[in-house]
Amino acid sequence: QVQLVESGGGLVQPGGSLRLSCAASRSIFSINAMGWYRQAPGKQREFVATIPSGGTTNYADSVKGRFTISRDNAKNTVYLQMNSLKPEDTAVYYCKAIYWGRDYWGQGTQVTVSS
Repeated sequence: QVQLVESGGGLVQPGGSLRLSCAASRSIFSINAMGWYRQAPGKQREFVATIPSGGTTNYADSVKGRFTISRDNAKNTVYLQMNSLKPEDTAVYYCKAIYWGRDYWGQGTQVTVSS
């Protein structure tokens, strides 16, 4: 099993930045892929970014050029650097890990972009 704990959410003004963290309970070397998803009120959960264990990163079109996903293997942590934030980025952000064919989710962290 994999436990995931997100942190770093909060309230930020449009144009601002936040960095989300996702700490895994086991070595992320052994995890096939990790990623970030988000869910806005009244909407379905949507893909944001993913970083496979040995492949290239992938982003939703809506965040390309503004968000960057990265990993620190020594800390078993994946990050999401979010720049040039917009009100439409407001959502609960969830970390996801794919391990041995199963999906594992964190509890989510709220990001609110508002003036």
